[in-house]
Amino acid sequence: MAENGTMVTEFVLMGFQLPAELQMGLFFVFLALYLITMGGNLGMIVLIQSDPQLQTPMYFFLSHLSFLDICYSSVIVPQLLETLGTDKMVITYERCASQFFFFTLCASTECFLLAVMAYDRYVAVCNPLLYATAMTPQIRLGLVAGAYAGAMVNSVIRTGCTFSISFCKSNHVDFFFCDLPPLLKLACSETRPRERVIYLLAFLVITTSISVILISYLFIVRAILKIRTDGGKAKTFSTCASHMTAVALFFGTLIFMYLKGNMGKSLGEDKIVSIFYTVIIPMLNPIIYSLRNKEVKEALKKVFNRMRISQAE
Repeated sequence: MAENGTMVTEFVLMGFQLPAELQMGLFFVFLALYLITMGGNLGMIVLIQSDPQLQTPMYFFLSHLSFLDICYSSVIVPQLLETLGTDKMVITYERCASQFFFFTLCASTECFLLAVMAYDRYVAVCNPLLYATAMTPQIRLGLVAGAYAGAMVNSVIRTGCTFSISFCKSNHVDFFFCDLPPLLKLACSETRPRERVIYLLAFLVITTSISVILISYLFIVRAILKIRTDGGKAKTFSTCASHMTAVALFFGTLIFMYLKGNMGKSLGEDKIVSIFYTVIIPMLNPIIYSLRNKEVKEALKKVFNRMRISQAE
């Protein structure tokens, strides 16, 4: 409901209220970041699919991570570019709900997928002789399907709880996309029961994923410490370094955003953090995995060598 008693049919995104020159400058910055994100993640997927040496469970999961980063960024950034480039701040109620649903779906799936990738590294490091049987194509496909299914359940419940709230204070959302904290500020009905469900689900998704990751890496660290040579320790640790970096970046921002105290009271702070995990992290992931991964570097070298040879011919 709106202030005049009519149903809310659209929201006005008020996240960026800046001078025209600065707004257009931000448009080109975010456009460049989005293009880098698309190019980097699509390139990672193509590289993994085309190189026989990358046809392993770890890179199977990494290709899904790249796919998620493409979807994750595409749910938010085009809307952001539309707002900055055309000054069109209005978003329909249905589009807002859809954006909220797919944003939650991508974020939840990425949580679960990063946990699956940690389990994959645990099996590879701690039980290398069983790795082939523990990570068959059927098992890894089942793990990915489980990540998507769990995220779907979370997204349906979270979206249903959020958009069953009556909005009557205003339809002006002090954010650059439809996220939970700013939407709750517009509620005129009792939100506490729904908030409890929403934040309980967020807590379960994040803590379950982090628990799997921490337990996996505790066993990995113990296995690495048993390796006698420094070279062996460094080689084994390097296979996990990229994943650990991605985990720290992604979960660090999510924990700050959704599990911190005084939720939603500092929307200016939340905007900066949201830009980081919706725009920056999806761009950084392919860079992290390409710069810190020997096999990916070698695959890239092969591609560049083929390009040089074809140009020379």
